[in-house]
Amino acid sequence: MLFDSPVFREDTASIISAALPWEKYRDANILVTGASGMIPMYITGVLLAANERYDLNLHVTGLVRNRAKAESRFGTALEDPAFTLEVGDVSDSTTIPVGPFSTIFHGASPARPSLHSKSPVSTLKANVLGTINLLDSLVASGGGSFVILSSSEVYGAVPGNSLISESALGGLQHFAPRAAYSEGKRLAETALAAYQAEYGISPRVLRFGHIYGPGMALDDGRVQADFLADVVYHRNIRMMSAGAATRTYTYVADATRGTFFAHLLGDVEVFNVADPLGNISIRELAEAFANARPEKQLALEFVNPDDSRAFSPVLSLGLDASRLMALGWQPEVTLAEGVNRAIRSFEEGPLV
Repeated sequence: MLFDSPVFREDTASIISAALPWEKYRDANILVTGASGMIPMYITGVLLAANERYDLNLHVTGLVRNRAKAESRFGTALEDPAFTLEVGDVSDSTTIPVGPFSTIFHGASPARPSLHSKSPVSTLKANVLGTINLLDSLVASGGGSFVILSSSEVYGAVPGNSLISESALGGLQHFAPRAAYSEGKRLAETALAAYQAEYGISPRVLRFGHIYGPGMALDDGRVQADFLADVVYHRNIRMMSAGAATRTYTYVADATRGTFFAHLLGDVEVFNVADPLGNISIRELAEAFANARPEKQLALEFVNPDDSRAFSPVLSLGLDASRLMALGWQPEVTLAEGVNRAIRSFEEGPLV
């Protein structure tokens, strides 16, 4: 159970110790969609922990599509009177819980690459119809703030090799099933901008880089999950290429802390959430996972042996988080520590 794991508890306790105006959530009624996902679950855990520590009298509703899976992850949170678990699909407006909600954290979106190719329509609906349905419900209940958990994929192919700022804009091949995710996120952001302009909804867009940590599904399909699974199952780390491409990897607790800095302190609409020191190559990430448990003596296995000799720096696809850092946010968990905590969370028991 992720919610009851020691690592998760330590992470949420650390986040609520941040010098943030938690009082803004007093008496709040908050909806978190996709609540059993990694980042939404951390958001839920932080809100409930802050409620307990600061006696905020807030209430969190977690919306999920699979009750059994969610119950297995939330554990004792289900006994907290400040939390209600609801089952529904944001794409179907009739299943969205009735508020009024003062804030909606919208994280309901298929994140696994395999789902984007197998079920692009569901991906598109969750991001576009789901966002519009939630915004309509917020307007109908009197308005409030709306936080989209977006993605670096909205930037598309940005030319150059510098870190990507919030004002950057690259091209996307939109006539493609895989674009259901990236274009869906773009349209979700556009919907929020439209509802801000016409209905006064208070917007916040968090564009995450590559997030890793407790709560990742081992069969997620992204490299950070693949490498974690290799360590957990005690097998050599399999590399599909030389691993020269770079990404920004951020530990989930740091990303969640950044979310609350942006929501509680931010005065602009859009923030990148990424650890600048986590802007590393895929090969370096693989080495970090292998080195985290030296006693297992895991090696990197290259599908094409020639690739292991072709390692060289390439175009950076990292995010510039200076806007968020100007609010006082700083990532606190190093890559080595974050990788260790992710592995430890599975060693301490199944997270489902």
